Amino acid sequence: MRKPFIGILAFIVVLFTMPIGHAVMILIEKVFGHSYQFPGATVLGIIGAVLLWFGARNEDETKATWYGFFGALLLWTGWVEFSFVWSAHHLHVPPLMENGEVVTKPEYLIMPSSLGLLLASMLYFLFNGNTRCIFFSWMQRNLRLNIQRKSIGKQRNFAIITAMETIYILWFFYIVLLLIYDKSIIGDRHPLTFAVFAVSLIWSLYLFIRLIKFSKMAPAVRYAIPTVIIFWNAVEILGRWNFYKEIWVEPMNYALEMGLIFTAFIVVTVLTILTPKGSKPIQ
Repeated sequence: MRKPFIGILAFIVVLFTMPIGHAVMILIEKVFGHSYQFPGATVLGIIGAVLLWFGARNEDETKATWYGFFGALLLWTGWVEFSFVWSAHHLHVPPLMENGEVVTKPEYLIMPSSLGLLLASMLYFLFNGNTRCIFFSWMQRNLRLNIQRKSIGKQRNFAIITAMETIYILWFFYIVLLLIYDKSIIGDRHPLTFAVFAVSLIWSLYLFIRLIKFSKMAPAVRYAIPTVIIFWNAVEILGRWNFYKEIWVEPMNYALEMGLIFTAFIVVTVLTILTPKGSKPIQ
C-alpha cells in the first residue's frame, strides 16, 4: 500500500483495457461474422449490465468500483459501439478510404451524430449540485453557476458513478478525435490536431502525477480512468499518423502480442484486487 504503487497499478490496469477493448470488438466481428455479431454484442452488453447490477448492490467501495468499470467497458463495446456498427450497416454507410486503405470505419463516421445528445445529457452533471466530479466542480466554480448543494444521507453508489464516468469520458473523447480527423472540419494533419496531441500528453501527465499520490485503490481506479483515456488520445493520434502498428486492430495476426497484453492485464488486476485494505496505508 505504499505510494506511488497504488496509482501506478490502477493506471496500468485501466491502460491495458484500451487495446483489449479494441481487440474484443474486432474479434466479435471476425469470429461471429455479420450474421451473429449483433447477437454476440447484445450478450456482451447484457453481461456488462449484470456486472453493473452486482456492483450497485455491493457496499464494498473497491468491489463496486471494479464492477462498475468492467461493466461499463462491456456495455460500451457491446451496446454502444455495436449500435453504431448496426446503424452503419443498415444505412449502407461506406468507410472512409485514403490511398486504398480504410482510415475510418463506417460506424465511426456516424458516431459524431450523437454529439448533441452527449452535450445535452452532460448538462445533468454540470447543473448537479451534488456532483463530486472534479471536472464538473471546477466548471461550476469557474462559470460561477452558484449551484446549491444538498446533503445526501445515502452512501454513494460507486458502481454507477464509475460506469457513467467511464462511458461519458470514452464517448466524449471518441467524438473529439473523430471531429478533428474529419478533413472537412479540421483534418488529422492540421495544427489543431497537433495541439490536441500535445494537450493530451501534458494533461495526462499532470493527472498521472496526482494519481500516484493516491493511497486507496478504489479512488485511484476512478481517477485513473480519465488519466488513461486522455493519454490514449495521444496514442490514437500517433496511430493515425502511422507512427506505429496498432496490433489491437488485428488481434488474430498478433495473437502472441495480444496474449501477452491480456496476461499482463490479468496479473496486474489480481494484484490490485489483493491489495490490502482496512489498515492505514504506508505514506
